[in-house]
Amino acid sequence: MSIGPLDDETVEKYQEAGEVLRTVMDEAAEMVEPGVTHLEVAEYAEGRIRELADGCAFPANISVNEEASHASPGRDDDTVFGEDMVCLDLGVHIDGYIADAAVTIDLSGNPEIVEAAEEALDAALDVVEAGADTAHIGGEIEDVIRGYGYTPVLNLSGHGVEQWDAHTDPTIPNRGAERGTKLEVGDVIAIEPFATDGSGKVTEGSKNEIYSLVNDRSVRDRMSRKLLDEVREDYKLLPFAARWFDGGRSEMAIRRLEQQGVLRGYPVLKEEEGAMVGQAEHTVIVTEDGYENITE
Repeated sequence: MSIGPLDDETVEKYQEAGEVLRTVMDEAAEMVEPGVTHLEVAEYAEGRIRELADGCAFPANISVNEEASHASPGRDDDTVFGEDMVCLDLGVHIDGYIADAAVTIDLSGNPEIVEAAEEALDAALDVVEAGADTAHIGGEIEDVIRGYGYTPVLNLSGHGVEQWDAHTDPTIPNRGAERGTKLEVGDVIAIEPFATDGSGKVTEGSKNEIYSLVNDRSVRDRMSRKLLDEVREDYKLLPFAARWFDGGRSEMAIRRLEQQGVLRGYPVLKEEEGAMVGQAEHTVIVTEDGYENITE
């Protein structure tokens, strides 16, 4: 059925992306065990997404402990899971229409952080409807997380998703605010509370494996031009992993394009005090009578 400005075909593509994401998330989450490498899980999830859908909306994010987002293994990464807090964040697209969701698997013995994030997500979803204020949604998230004795990550937020763009308006804060944005029928939003036992602020680390096209223009270097053509064709504005390309000269081309402002890198975001972070996320479509959760 049509939902506001979304026609039947668009709604069906969002729904199909969500269905694939649910399947792959369940399979990948079961793999997260001590001794398994981050790269094994990422490559499995990404391979299954490509098998079942049109592609990944972004590289598999596998953030552990103090990492909150943008952590994805490199080509030769042999890091294994130990007694970690593991946030698994996956994205699927069908013809560019995106489903985005995350779960946290606790191997560290801190399950309440996971519960706080999950319950905060449930509380946010309880108030999602056309006309709901994003500031109120953020307040619901903050109240639950602080009620557990934790802090929401204040400088990360949920977001809208549109065709070929995984982060658009409206912003869904993880804290209460004086002013927000009113949700409208047809909005597609990803709500993602982050709970931490630290200060509630993330900063950029030094590791960077994820990039996206931000300034599409001509370049002179042959290798850079070849890589840019592949990005335009395969990923458009969606984020991609450096390991998705052949090594060596491709890595040089990516660095050169980043230096020229053609590509943007996404460094790993870490809790500034090195504290644990838990995340939960679903993507929903706002409807006339509430919402449809496409990733549940």
